Amino acid sequence: MEAVRASAAWVASRSSHVTVDLQEIEKVVDKIQGNVPKVEWDFEGIHYFDNGPLTVQYLFVLDALNFCFWPDKDLSYDHLASGLKLALEKDKTALDADRLKNYTGPELRHLLNWPRPLPIEEERVRLLHEVGLELERSFGGQAANLVKSAGNSAATLIELITRHFPGFRDHSLYKGHQVFLYKRAQIFVADLWGAFKGQNYGEFHDINSITIFADYIVPAVLRELGILKYGSNLSCSIDSNCEIVPGSEEEVEIRACSIYAVEKMRDLISKKFGKQLLSIDIDLWLWSCGVQNMALSHHRTLSIYY
Repeated sequence: MEAVRASAAWVASRSSHVTVDLQEIEKVVDKIQGNVPKVEWDFEGIHYFDNGPLTVQYLFVLDALNFCFWPDKDLSYDHLASGLKLALEKDKTALDADRLKNYTGPELRHLLNWPRPLPIEEERVRLLHEVGLELERSFGGQAANLVKSAGNSAATLIELITRHFPGFRDHSLYKGHQVFLYKRAQIFVADLWGAFKGQNYGEFHDINSITIFADYIVPAVLRELGILKYGSNLSCSIDSNCEIVPGSEEEVEIRACSIYAVEKMRDLISKKFGKQLLSIDIDLWLWSCGVQNMALSHHRTLSIYY
C-alpha cells in the first residue's frame, strides 16, 4: 500500500510529538540479527477456520468489529474472535448477510456472549449493517466473492474494501495533508493470508505491499523498545491514561510513525542481512510481545478504525 507508506513517511518527517529513533532501530535489528521470531497466525487458537468461504465471512465480520476494546477493562480481541467462532459453530448462518444487516446491540452482545454493552456499541452495530447490506448488494452476500473479485491482489482488495465499505476508510488529515492508515482493511488481507497459508482465498501476489496495522499495542511495544520517542506532554497523557483525541496531531503521529518505523526496520534488515521480511511478520511479532505484556501503557482513543 504505497499510499499508506508515503503518507506515513510524510507525517514522520514533520512530526512534533513523536520521533522515530533510527539508532534504536539499528540496535534492535542487530540484536535479533535480522531474524524476526516467527509467530503463527492464530497462535492462541481463538479463530474459526473451515478452509472455505465461511472462514472468509467470519474474518471479514471479525475485522469489521476489530476496534476499541480498552474502555472495557475485561474485553479484548480474544473475546471478539472466540465469541464469533463459537457463534458460528452453533449456527452456520449467524454471519449471513441478511442477518448482519438486522442485528441489534443486545443481539450482538448475545452473539458474542458478552454480558454488558460493548464499547461504541452503536458503531459496531452500524458497521455490521453496512457489511451485510453491501455484501448483499454487490457481492451476492459473500465476503468470499469480494476476495475473488480482487484477482489475488492485496492492494486491489484493500481498494475494493475501502470503496464499498465506508467504515473501513481509515483516513486522517494531518497539517492539511491526507493520511491513509487502513488498519482494518489491511489486517483482513493479513488474516486471509495467515489463515489460508498463502493459498486459496489467502493467495496474494503482492502480499509484501501490506504495511503493519497501526493500533494501540504495536506503538506501545515500539515505545518500550526505544524506537518511538514521545514528547513529555504526550508521554504524560498516555502514562496517565488520558484520552487522545481522534484525528489529533498526536494520534496521527503515533500511528503513522509506527508504520514508518517498521518500514525502516524492514529496509535495514534487507540492507544488513539480505532478508526480505514481510511487514505482516514484524507486526505479528510486535503484537504478540504486546499482548504478553499488557502492563505496557498505550494511547487511548475512541475510534472505529483500531
